[in-house]
Amino acid sequence: MSLTVADLTRRAMTEFEEKLRQQHEDSMHRELEALLTTTNKAEAEISRKDFDGFKKLFHRFLQVKGPSVDWAKINRPPEELIQPYDRIKARGLPDNIAVSLNKLAVVKLNGGLGTSMGCKGPKSLISVRNENTFLDLTVKQIEHLNKTFNADVPLVLMNSFNTDEDTKKILQKYKHHQVKIHTFNQSRYPRINKESLLPIAKSMGTSGENAEAWYPPGHGDIYASFHNSGLLDKLIAEGKEYIFVSNIDNLGATVDLFILNHLMSQPADKRCEFIMEVTDKTRADVKGGTLIQYEDHLRLLEIAQVPKAHVDEFKSVTKFKIFNTNNLWISLPAIKRLQEKNSMDLEIIVNPKTLDGGLNVIQLETAVGAAIKSFNNAMGVNVPRSRFLPVKTSSDLLLVMSNLYTLDAGSLTMSKKREFLTTPHVKLGSSFTKVQEFLARFENIPDMLELDHLTVSGDVTFGKNVSLKGTVIIIANHGDRIDIPAGAMLENKIVSGNLRILDH
Repeated sequence: MSLTVADLTRRAMTEFEEKLRQQHEDSMHRELEALLTTTNKAEAEISRKDFDGFKKLFHRFLQVKGPSVDWAKINRPPEELIQPYDRIKARGLPDNIAVSLNKLAVVKLNGGLGTSMGCKGPKSLISVRNENTFLDLTVKQIEHLNKTFNADVPLVLMNSFNTDEDTKKILQKYKHHQVKIHTFNQSRYPRINKESLLPIAKSMGTSGENAEAWYPPGHGDIYASFHNSGLLDKLIAEGKEYIFVSNIDNLGATVDLFILNHLMSQPADKRCEFIMEVTDKTRADVKGGTLIQYEDHLRLLEIAQVPKAHVDEFKSVTKFKIFNTNNLWISLPAIKRLQEKNSMDLEIIVNPKTLDGGLNVIQLETAVGAAIKSFNNAMGVNVPRSRFLPVKTSSDLLLVMSNLYTLDAGSLTMSKKREFLTTPHVKLGSSFTKVQEFLARFENIPDMLELDHLTVSGDVTFGKNVSLKGTVIIIANHGDRIDIPAGAMLENKIVSGNLRILDH
């Protein structure tokens, strides 16, 4: 059989690409080994485990070309695989729900810093309500659960090298609470130069010239780092069967007894190993990952995996009606099985970044929910929006600090006095980005029970006991300032121009 010139060219190209890939991989391995020699033995042992995971990810990154999904194979999941929450709730609870609670551990993803909100240190230590931080609220919720049901639900924090030290210092204050708290660290991976595909780190240090050389590789790393830490085996030995995983900044992610009961009441051969809580998309959620049916499996589809030509379709609220809240219920024995068989194939998210000095780097990351396709009898539960209450910005912070919510035993619930179940749409301008600046602009938080929409732009401050209703837009032009006077009631108003209130 004779080969055409095109065939020969293609074969030569493939061989060339393969050699290039091998060179990149060899160079990477050499660099990583050299880095390990720059630290002490104990550190090197931990980092070697991290690097083993990184090498696998890097190997797969070099193999992958183009989008990881074939758009034509994407289908909406069959209805039975995404159950409405009301159907699960309608089954009620058994008298002995404490037995199920004792088989649960709560894991909070605690790797993030508060930098996007202008705060130093872990995001979980920002005060969000009545001087309570995200971590305080989490501890109070679980303690309340343990006391109410006389149960033993531990809290597990997945820290990163950015948050571990500060978090551990704070944990002392919960010593006398009825919650066992465990921590483990997610991996530390090297950022790689976009051109050379080699680490930018000069040593294993994390300060000075190396301050930007490392990153925590996304929450998909939970499986490997949880397993490597020994904590997975410890919890299984203590009789724990499931973990409830969520972002620590999602104030709606509390332990739901109905979902827990659903998991525990399945027959042994039909045990559901993974539940993803999803909720209906609104215009604000168009970038959120969604559940699809793909080659007979439920699969998480993230915007980063979508071919450019289909991004608008992905964002449509009609075709993909739900998105992932990142509240997940996962079987511990199943994680152990999949980790030991090395059969959790998580899609790689390539996250390009430009460092302060202008250097272009890439971070290879994975998402915790992407593992859904590897677990048996996985399903989605379409939960009420109230289970998704993330605080990512000062606009979110204004909502959770206001009288729209009431706080009880660490849990925030929408006030009974609000007539609509939806939260108002709040957009605060750049003068409010940092928490300190945000707090300085409010003498106290306005009454927002009847608010639908608030936009604030420019140099604006709020006096005491202001009330906002309907749609309120306040715009101070550059160089102007608007002081909303104490006791003001703004209903369906646009305020612009200049309004100064000075102390007499």
